[in-house]
Amino acid sequence: MNRFVIQEHYARRHHYDLRLEKDGVLKSWAIPKSLPLSGEKRLAIQVEDHPLDYIGFEGIIPQGEYGAGTVTIWDQGEYEPVEWGKDKILFVLHGNRLRGKYALIHLKKTSSNHWLFMKID
Repeated sequence: MNRFVIQEHYARRHHYDLRLEKDGVLKSWAIPKSLPLSGEKRLAIQVEDHPLDYIGFEGIIPQGEYGAGTVTIWDQGEYEPVEWGKDKILFVLHGNRLRGKYALIHLKKTSSNHWLFMKID
């Protein structure tokens, strides 16, 4: 199984960062609002891949640096990839707080980096 982390990020705007371990990096999405409950959909903005060692990062990113603000680990654990396609990613989270099947669906028509993040079970 692969690892995941959700970091709560108090930057210019409060948001959550979802990071999924894949191919030696952390595939990453910023979630501007709260995390989805069953049946809810949230915007997830894909950002640059992060190095694997970022999976355990908590602390302060100094002013003037990208993502300046405070980062805490909100949840972490392992995930099972069910499907990993160009426009759809299905996975099962085994976290301390989040458990169950989730999906990321690419919103190609709105922006190249916009996805929907949803809990589907």
